[in-house]
Amino acid sequence: MPMLLWLLLLILSEQMDYNGTRASVPRARRREQSEVAPKAVLLLDPPWSTTFKGEKVTLTCRGISHFPARRDMFWYRNEKLLKKQYNAIQITESGNYQCKTRESSLSDAVHVEFSYDSLILQASHPVFEGDNVTLRCQGKEDENAHEKVYYKDGKQLPNSYNLDFIIVNSVSRDNSKYHCTANYWIFPIVSIKRTSKYLNIQVQELFLHPVLRVSSSMPIEGSPMTLICETQLSPQRPKVQLQFSFFRDSQTLGSGWSRSPKLQIPAMWTEDSGSYWCEAETVTDNIKKRSLTSQIRVQRVPVSNVNLEIQPTGGQLIEGENMVLICSVAQGSGTVTFSWHKEGRVRSLGRKTQRSLLAELHVLMVKESDAGRYYCAADNVHGPILSTLIQVTVRIPVSHPILTFRAPRVQAPVGDLLELHCEALRGSPPILYRFYHEDVTLGNSSAPSGGGASFNLSLTAEHSGNYSCDADNGLGAQHSHGVSLRVTVPVSRPILTLRAPGAQAVVGDLLELHCESLRGSFPILYWFYHEDDTLGNSSAHSGGGASLNLSLTTEHSGNYSCEADNGLGAQRSEVVTFSVTGTSRNRTGLTTAGVTGLVLSILSLAAAAAALLHYARAQRKPGGLSATGTSSHSPSECQEPSSSRPSRIDLQEPTHSKPLAPIELEPMYSNVNPGDSNLIYSHIWSIQHTKGNSANCPTMHQEHKELTVLYSELKKKHPDDSAGEARSRGRAHEDDEENYENIPRVLLASDH
Repeated sequence: MPMLLWLLLLILSEQMDYNGTRASVPRARRREQSEVAPKAVLLLDPPWSTTFKGEKVTLTCRGISHFPARRDMFWYRNEKLLKKQYNAIQITESGNYQCKTRESSLSDAVHVEFSYDSLILQASHPVFEGDNVTLRCQGKEDENAHEKVYYKDGKQLPNSYNLDFIIVNSVSRDNSKYHCTANYWIFPIVSIKRTSKYLNIQVQELFLHPVLRVSSSMPIEGSPMTLICETQLSPQRPKVQLQFSFFRDSQTLGSGWSRSPKLQIPAMWTEDSGSYWCEAETVTDNIKKRSLTSQIRVQRVPVSNVNLEIQPTGGQLIEGENMVLICSVAQGSGTVTFSWHKEGRVRSLGRKTQRSLLAELHVLMVKESDAGRYYCAADNVHGPILSTLIQVTVRIPVSHPILTFRAPRVQAPVGDLLELHCEALRGSPPILYRFYHEDVTLGNSSAPSGGGASFNLSLTAEHSGNYSCDADNGLGAQHSHGVSLRVTVPVSRPILTLRAPGAQAVVGDLLELHCESLRGSFPILYWFYHEDDTLGNSSAHSGGGASLNLSLTTEHSGNYSCEADNGLGAQRSEVVTFSVTGTSRNRTGLTTAGVTGLVLSILSLAAAAAALLHYARAQRKPGGLSATGTSSHSPSECQEPSSSRPSRIDLQEPTHSKPLAPIELEPMYSNVNPGDSNLIYSHIWSIQHTKGNSANCPTMHQEHKELTVLYSELKKKHPDDSAGEARSRGRAHEDDEENYENIPRVLLASDH
């Protein structure tokens, strides 16, 4: 009884297969077995996927075992199980056919089309990725078809005109559509064009899409990892060679392409976390397939005790130095991401990721803006840990200072208080400023909180010259540019000197008024005055004073003065009195010539008698002097003492019959400063004579007239005229004669 029951169950199970009640099983089995079993292969005979209705096609199924048992064979049409269990079957109906064995998975579906059309396009089968496929344009009555043309996606294939078949190279699993056209003869001279249906070439997979296998999806940091790229070649192409490559986040791992489907990673770190996949590729046909991605996360030990250190130690830097920020952690595994930050700044100063417990950031040539508080952070996937804040100070060396003068007036005269101000526009305080005059230190001043400093100077004439300053805050002194200062000296009281061509100024003479201040900065403007009326002015840009020429008239007698001014206060000279004779010098010369002619005619007669008398007396008195030492009143006494001394002939001068008695000189004007050896002595004198007896000198006028010396001049000697001192001594005698040539003397007839 149990035996009969078992046979009944077996028959019922087979009957269920034939009736199609297990049509849904192939899909489930295909999913289960595709992971482990190779696909079965379905073959066509004849090898065309499209044929005419009424013809037969033989299907053959091949698995791992070339001759499977009858009970191990399964056929499917449009995913429904057929009752046939033979190794090969004949079909006459269109549809998608598949087969499988117990040792293999379900084959790829093959569509077989039985067409009612008179023109069909046939493709050879089987076709795998990268294969060359044969296309045949076939007519039901092929002897009437001619001018066959082949198309792909609506475009004519090259070199495909009027051919019974063509070969398409290296086909792929795409959606390209093919068709053909042909002309049919209806009558001997009439033909029509026919077009086939579109055909999709059934390209089978050469190998399955690879699957990435990993030894662990969450490895411990430092542990090894094995990656395997799994795929399967078609049983019909077992000799195809494949190569494999592994990737993480678009980065190639290992050495790239390799014949081995495995990749061994010695140690995994946190930075190795990411998306992994693999690719498989044929060596010759370049058919490449990619696996799905797998996420791998590496576990690690969190960082702790983050510390920031700054070099130079203490965070004291000078502008322009390099700063090093060292961030370290006490513990933490794997790759650590270090970042450096400044308080108040949003973005980080820098970031480094490395397998180390410390990292450094170099800040080159720090600036004043780099001062502040700094900290660092460390992170190894578990979140950043921050260090404490450290203060950084940046000291600024002083820039080149600028020296300026601050005076109460535009000019800098003697006696003013001049402020020298020195300031460096950049530099950390405190700053020490030093002031120099011609490289000699004047003094120093400090600016504890920065800015500039000043030094006051009471000006003297010696303070002219170049000034400079330097600034120093302990980081190197900087020197300013030199600034020149000219101290101006107020003019001294000028001296007015009147210069005429003769001893007595007459109408028509050219009088030179010379005004000079012996002290004062140039330029100096001189003004000339006559009785407080302005005569004119003249400017002196160097030493020697200035002059004004005046053509004399009788109105020019009176008081003269001058004034000197160099912008620091005018100074007025003392008054000089001057008189002009009424008669011009040319007219006086004509009158004198007439009188002289008359006098000479009279004196010529007396000359002989005088000579005889003189000769006689000389014979008696060789010395020409009386025994008592008094001079004789002879005509010779009226002669000039020395013919070598230059004389000035003035017919208005009176003659004397006896020696001149000492004459008292009465000064009218004196401009003398005995205390200053540089001053000019200028004197004007008036000499009065009484009328005397001229009986003893026949050639004399009968009356004595008053003689006036208008001026005499003693030239000054400059203190610095050392080179001309010898010349001055050599001319001393000549100068004396020139300055005192107007001293009155007796004019004899023989002078004429």
